[in-house]
Amino acid sequence: MGNLVNVSVAGSVGLISLNRPPMNVLNRQMQDEIAQACAQLNSDDQVRAVVLFGGEHLAAGADVKEMAQWTHEDAVREAPQLQNAFNALASIPIPTIAAMSGYALGGGLELALACDVRIAGTSALMGQPEILLGIITGAGGTQRLSRLVGVARAKELLFSGRIIKADEALAMGLVNEVVADDEVLDRAMTLAGELAKRPRQAIRAIKVAVDQGIEMDLDSGLKLELDLFTELFGTRDQQIGMQSFLEHGPGKATFE
Repeated sequence: MGNLVNVSVAGSVGLISLNRPPMNVLNRQMQDEIAQACAQLNSDDQVRAVVLFGGEHLAAGADVKEMAQWTHEDAVREAPQLQNAFNALASIPIPTIAAMSGYALGGGLELALACDVRIAGTSALMGQPEILLGIITGAGGTQRLSRLVGVARAKELLFSGRIIKADEALAMGLVNEVVADDEVLDRAMTLAGELAKRPRQAIRAIKVAVDQGIEMDLDSGLKLELDLFTELFGTRDQQIGMQSFLEHGPGKATFE
């Protein structure tokens, strides 16, 4: 790891902190360090949920200075690294939460879209302004945004490059929750702590079922869900959960 992305662990929650002030512009080094941070947390069996946070701003996009003189050949060589870094975050098999303060623009919003849950501060600003640079999103914006908010809303945001506030983002389902700016990280860490108590194998199964199932027709998705459902029987978590339910009622199980 370098010095632009920090990783810490509190109990069973991992925290990825972006640290390139003032606005966490995502240069190539940051992209590499984000991928490394995801790999580090992915290999730690004690980590059961992950929070992504950028301080005053989540991230104001990719580093245009690095890309301004790219030729087509340069783009073909360099661009996959940006998408790979974001895919590394999306593929973490435990809950991931973006704690969004300030700007989450361009690649910054795409980074948040790679998480499972997004919590925004009241003053957060979000958008995909790549169109204003004569390009499109390259790290998942067209794909993850349209799956999250629907095709029509995604196209409008992508076509216009319009920046939206937290309340509009909440109304369209882009973020899950809006809290006071100074509560963003605390709320994300609290939620991560709650999700970290859930049975790990079932959490993994949910992520596979949702993330892969959304790409399938309904019958194939239902088959995938059924396979994952049956695989959980005989696991220690299933035994603990059901026995606790029978003895103490719902929601009382403590999973290993």
